[in-house]
Amino acid sequence: MTAYAALAEPSRRRILDLLRDGERSVTDLVDRLDLSQPGVSKHLKVLREAGLVTVRPEGKRRWYGLRAAPLEEVDAWLEPYRAHWSARLDALERHLEEHP
Repeated sequence: MTAYAALAEPSRRRILDLLRDGERSVTDLVDRLDLSQPGVSKHLKVLREAGLVTVRPEGKRRWYGLRAAPLEEVDAWLEPYRAHWSARLDALERHLEEHP
């Protein structure tokens, strides 16, 4: 599973959003998402296989954390699109300034 494929699913993106603030347990993720425990676990497995999350066992609990390094490839892929939209927005701003 690639980072691109893992990010295609909205629930997995929401999980990553929650992990930006630090490690969370499955129970905490279930409480914050509109998903069942098996559903969250399934998504965490995909994210783990894509290298986007780490897991740290602590007793009976497992703590999941964000691993941002694989997102660098996605960021690099998105850069030309950001440049494209930035140029388009700059052109729109110039047009609006010239034609109030």
